Amino acid sequence: MSAPTGPSRSPAATLLRLTRDRPAPVTGERCDMCAAPVGEEHQHVVNLESRGLMCCCRACYLLFTEDGARLRYRAVPERYLSFDGLPLSARTWDEFGIPVGLAFLFRNSAQERTVAFYPGPAGATESELPLDGWTTLVAAVPELAVVRPDVEALLVRRPGPGEGEERASCHLVPIDACYELVGRLRTLWRGFDGGQEAHAAIDAFFERVGARSRPARPEPAVAEGSS
Repeated sequence: MSAPTGPSRSPAATLLRLTRDRPAPVTGERCDMCAAPVGEEHQHVVNLESRGLMCCCRACYLLFTEDGARLRYRAVPERYLSFDGLPLSARTWDEFGIPVGLAFLFRNSAQERTVAFYPGPAGATESELPLDGWTTLVAAVPELAVVRPDVEALLVRRPGPGEGEERASCHLVPIDACYELVGRLRTLWRGFDGGQEAHAAIDAFFERVGARSRPARPEPAVAEGSS
């Protein structure tokens, strides 16, 4: 029997060599388009067909910022606006078919209609009733029409009983901010109305949104010499 001509390796030694030669695993967030590393704070684009959000580096994000372009993706803007004292009666809210006092509404360009979602233990739930009250609301507050389809939403929070029920807190926000809130509430939601922890998270979220928002209706300029 002839002796082996090359060095012998045990299975364990071979496995160890393969493990050492294996490339280091990718860590951290990556751009969903080009796989470039992105920071924890990064931007998103919306896939208009699947409605999914994609994490993007700055270079890829800028490819989809043109509002009028007929593209499959659209960049999510970063603006925040506030609509103080939005007139939103309980009757109008009921027409939206939303059983809780919090929702976000946006224009779905594929369906050519405004849709509403509200948070709950299962995530974001779409209101299945026709949003007939939307036309009435925009007629009362024309500034609401500035919401960009697919990528911006109106985040609305109605006060509880005895807190001025005809007025609501309303902000124009990036659509990814809405899904961030929904994801957070999904982990905290208890019972029908969410429970104490969920309401505390909503309060904190609206405080952050309010700090980033500028008025959608600027205060009129005061002429010099007027009192």
